[in-house]
Amino acid sequence: MAVVLGIDLGTSSVKAMLLDTKEGPLAVRAKGYGVDIPAPGFAQQAPEVWWASLKEVLGGLQEVRPKEYGAVAAVGYSGQMHGLVLADAAGTAVRPAIIWLDQRSKRQMEEIYRKMTEEEMGAVFCNRVSSGFAFPSLLWVKEEEPEALEKAAYLFCPKDYLRMKMIGQAGTEVVDASSTCMFSTPDRDWAWNIIERFGLPRKLFPTVGEPLQIAGTVTRACARETGLPEGIPVIYGSGDQPAQSIGNGVCREGWLVSNIGTGGQISAFVQDPVYDKKLRTNTYCHAAPGGYTMLGATLCAGKSMGWAKDELFHLEGYGQINEEAALAPAGAEGLVYLPYLAGERTPHMDPDAQGMFFGIRLGQGRGHFLRAVMEGVTYSLRDCLEVMQEAGIDAQTVIASGGGASSGLWLQMQADILQKPVRACMVKEQACLGACILAGVGTGLLSSLQEGCERFVRLDSRVYEPDVGKFGVYEEGYRTFRELYQRTKGLRACLNIHS
Repeated sequence: MAVVLGIDLGTSSVKAMLLDTKEGPLAVRAKGYGVDIPAPGFAQQAPEVWWASLKEVLGGLQEVRPKEYGAVAAVGYSGQMHGLVLADAAGTAVRPAIIWLDQRSKRQMEEIYRKMTEEEMGAVFCNRVSSGFAFPSLLWVKEEEPEALEKAAYLFCPKDYLRMKMIGQAGTEVVDASSTCMFSTPDRDWAWNIIERFGLPRKLFPTVGEPLQIAGTVTRACARETGLPEGIPVIYGSGDQPAQSIGNGVCREGWLVSNIGTGGQISAFVQDPVYDKKLRTNTYCHAAPGGYTMLGATLCAGKSMGWAKDELFHLEGYGQINEEAALAPAGAEGLVYLPYLAGERTPHMDPDAQGMFFGIRLGQGRGHFLRAVMEGVTYSLRDCLEVMQEAGIDAQTVIASGGGASSGLWLQMQADILQKPVRACMVKEQACLGACILAGVGTGLLSSLQEGCERFVRLDSRVYEPDVGKFGVYEEGYRTFRELYQRTKGLRACLNIHS
């Protein structure tokens, strides 16, 4: 028996999975936390909270599986992408991490667009620079908190901080590095000419490894804090999107993943660094050797449902949401929701985009609003899919993942709106599973990513087929959804002037 540990640092929780390389997943534990919003447009988290939460999660695994926990032979990582962590030489964060939801760097974005053309961004980054990415966030720190930048010895993406706490060495890997927009994605190395052009200290940029490489081993100090065996190898790991795709069995071309987590994405594995020439999607390095991932992203997917649950209707759980939303008809009788609560990426790339409900009438109840939120998020995923299709990326079947995949109603809705068969992965923590598979392959306990996917990924036998009877109402809803953004864009600018 060989046991590996996979850790996924998400936006709302950290999770960890123990996996037996013969038997499959043994146990999963999670610990939730919040996002700090100290001012409108700000979104940050304390790295110390991540580490404390991880130790609590690992303690839970040790409690339920003491023998297997003591036999862990390798550790793999997955984590939220784009965020900026600044740490001093001792590995202590010098300020809260600025995460992907953050929109504070509008002025810095203007500076970037003065000094770089979109063509150069595409050629170097394969991405448009957006608020919430580490590049503009770092420029914001440079301008607004120079004392923090002076204290910093390294910059990381979020999961890299946890790995450093575990192995005592600084570093990042190509997936997360390519999500910072300070990285040459085709070359799989830091974009040193861009870094120098913007006057950013070279000392901050750590060694970049490939996801399957061993980054170091568990230190004695970490072993004391976590109970993990000292000296076991820890691989670099991956940003959560490729890790999640591996956990869904997607590590080759020809598959699409629809993820509804805090944010939402439609993603695909590609062999080459293909990107949308209008820069409406994102292309990052993939965890599979030499590969890339192309994705369209919506910022507030599950976040929209959480907002509706907690702020609008004060519901206790998601079961009630599904029950009430199912009572409303497809199309929610003309009620349409735009999920732009924190700006939007694909296809608008607009940090100022705003959410709305449109078409409110007497006779509509709470179920209509809840269904409209689900449909609006799924319309946004269709926006992502259509841009991907323009770039020549498509597939016959969609693998659904994230919290949205636990709702049969939402799975059917995805099939109807995306107009493709949808299947769900039976392992609910796909990013953790992906991190486990990466750890196994990186340390030779598994022969390949393909073997890991075939052995441990199990898709639900049920296939949610598109209901052609609903195509008409959803086509009308989707047209309205798309028109709403365009038709209210000018009004929003007018309101901003007078606010």
